[in-house]
Amino acid sequence: MLRIQSPEGTRRVDIDNHAVTRELFEKVLDVFETIEYPFTLYGRRDKSQEIASSDSKTLASYGLKHGDMIFLSPIAGTVQHVEQPTGNDKAKNEISSTSLLVSTPTPSMPGSKIPVRSIVDEDQVDLLLQKMDGTIKRKRDPKNCLHGDNSSCIHCLPLEPYDASYLKDLNVKHMSFNAYLRKLSSGLDGGKYANLDNISCRIKPGCTGHPPWPKGVCSKCQPKAITLNSQTYRHVDNIVFENPNLVEQFLHYWRVTGRQRIGFLYGKFDVHLDVPLGIKGTVAAIYEPPQESTRDSVRLLPDSRQSLVDRLAAKLGLSCIGWIFTDLVAEDISKGTVRNFRNAETHFLSAQECVMAGHFQSLHPNPCRFSSDGYFGSKFVTVCVTGDAQNQVHMEGYQVSNQCQALVRDECLVPTKDAPELAYARQSTAEKYIPDVYYKLKGFRKIGKELEKVNSP
Repeated sequence: MLRIQSPEGTRRVDIDNHAVTRELFEKVLDVFETIEYPFTLYGRRDKSQEIASSDSKTLASYGLKHGDMIFLSPIAGTVQHVEQPTGNDKAKNEISSTSLLVSTPTPSMPGSKIPVRSIVDEDQVDLLLQKMDGTIKRKRDPKNCLHGDNSSCIHCLPLEPYDASYLKDLNVKHMSFNAYLRKLSSGLDGGKYANLDNISCRIKPGCTGHPPWPKGVCSKCQPKAITLNSQTYRHVDNIVFENPNLVEQFLHYWRVTGRQRIGFLYGKFDVHLDVPLGIKGTVAAIYEPPQESTRDSVRLLPDSRQSLVDRLAAKLGLSCIGWIFTDLVAEDISKGTVRNFRNAETHFLSAQECVMAGHFQSLHPNPCRFSSDGYFGSKFVTVCVTGDAQNQVHMEGYQVSNQCQALVRDECLVPTKDAPELAYARQSTAEKYIPDVYYKLKGFRKIGKELEKVNSP
């Protein structure tokens, strides 16, 4: 009999003295039914004489005997170290904690208390940004700072990466996603009650209090109504091309045929120094999949080479980070000018393009251990090639919000036929429940006055 002391109390475990330590870990996990994190066992209270989970070492090899007390301590990770087998030992590698893939509510960002998942394989750029301080250094103001060079005051203290006035001065409309995470953990609670829950527009399965939809629905399984609003952060802050010839080769098809074209962007994500804790996507190649195109539309065809392209890109350290499409109409062939019809008066992206972008973003979720699902949002970008105000070929990068991505993923949003700038929220049917979608319209009063003026005698 061994006594196990933990933060949740003391339990007893009955185990043979010649049993391997892996069996001890399994029995400890059984008696502590509420444990939801990895743990380590120690022979002493001061966390010395660590007991590793092994298929070769026995309890007797650690000197454990009947009535001994061992101590359980939670750890901030799933695996601490691996002991390599020696000689002809064919046993598995020994690890210092349980090998269960479970969550751990321990922080990883400086000063953060946001619950994290320790088994999520995050992107390398996110890991780099989490280690960075992120604060914006300021020099001593000779007019307002009345202290010495080794002191600081409110006029020269470093700014947080989400400081609104600083971002406005930089003409940055949306803070970076990692700056947003810092903002969540900046309050007095350290982000303890903040959560990154993905939006779901589907009925939760398994509700037994009523018949399934359409015969019944309750507040427990019914998805919440969605109020459309502007997203305060963005997952990618900048997109660049390694070589201008990449775009020139991509545009060659339109210049020769006059038909539109779609391609997938392969590259990698790096730290963007112009935005606090920002991310920059660098495009190294454009892959053009099989497609049927006209002067007004493009239809993607089944691609049997997509998996091969992904494997080749992975060997080069690249991945699919976005897609690019053309919407060009020649205005003067001799001058090489194109029409400008995407602006604030019409639209920047059509509803069909937003649906397409939301679909691609759902296929490429952003790994995030601060989310209970292990992912949150997407880094997948959309690049549109069209005409600018000077009637020159111009590129603009976009991402749809997490709300749009969820509406597209759950088949709640479809484009309209007659107005490309408008989308339509589907109605609930007997086969599928659609939550209510609300939105606010700016300038409605102004539009009403104009109509009143026109209709007046």
